[in-house]
Amino acid sequence: MFERLELLIGNKINLLKNKTVLVIGLGGVGGSAFESLVRSSIQNIIVIDGDKIDITNLNRQTLAWRNTIGKMKTEVAEILAKNINENCQITKISTFLNEQNIDKLFKQKIDFVIDAIDDIKIKKLIIKKCLKEKIKFISVMGAGNKMHPEMLEITDIRKTTYDPIAKIIRKMVKDENIKGKIPVVYSKEKPLITGKIGSNAQTPLTAGLLASSYVINKLLEENNE
Repeated sequence: MFERLELLIGNKINLLKNKTVLVIGLGGVGGSAFESLVRSSIQNIIVIDGDKIDITNLNRQTLAWRNTIGKMKTEVAEILAKNINENCQITKISTFLNEQNIDKLFKQKIDFVIDAIDDIKIKKLIIKKCLKEKIKFISVMGAGNKMHPEMLEITDIRKTTYDPIAKIIRKMVKDENIKGKIPVVYSKEKPLITGKIGSNAQTPLTAGLLASSYVINKLLEENNE
C-alpha cells in the first residue's frame, strides 16, 4: 500500500505507523492535513471537531462532498481514512475543544498536534498546553482572504508578518514572556479586505499539507536523534 513512500524512507515507515497525531479542526486546513497524514501511513489519529459539513464547504474542504453535507466531520474523516487504509484507528471527538475538555483530551497518548482551528482563544490554549506538556505541535495561522498558496511558509511565530491571527499570537507570546519554539504555518500575503472572510480551494489545502509535512518530517527526525 505504501510502497512508494517506503522507497523514500525505508523501514522508518514503521516509526510513523506507531505514532499518534491529534488534529484539532477538520475544515479546509485540518481536513487536508488529516488526509495527508493517512496517506503518509500514520495509523493512529485523534480528530476533534464539533461541526457538520455545510454546502459552503464544497469549494475547499477535503471532507466536503454533496453526499456528506449534514454529516459530522469526524464521522466523514473516519470513513475517508478507512477507505485509504483499513488499519487506521481514528479516535473521534465530535465536539469543539474548550477550556473544560482540553485537559482530558491531552491526557491521551499524543506524539504530535496539528492546530487547524480559527478560534483564537482556543488556539492560545492549545499552544500553551503543548508547550507545558512538551508535546510537539504546529499551529496554522489564517488561510482566509488569501489567494496565493505559494506565499505560505513554516516559521516560528516570532518571525511572522502581515497575518492578523499571527499578530495576536505574537502579542500573547510577548506579553506573557512565553519561551520555547512555536512553529506555525502562515502566509506572507497581505489579506484581501472583504466584508466576510472568503477562501479559495488552494490556500487552506496547501496550509494543511505544509502542516502535515512538518509533522511527518519531524517524526522521522526522531529516528536519527
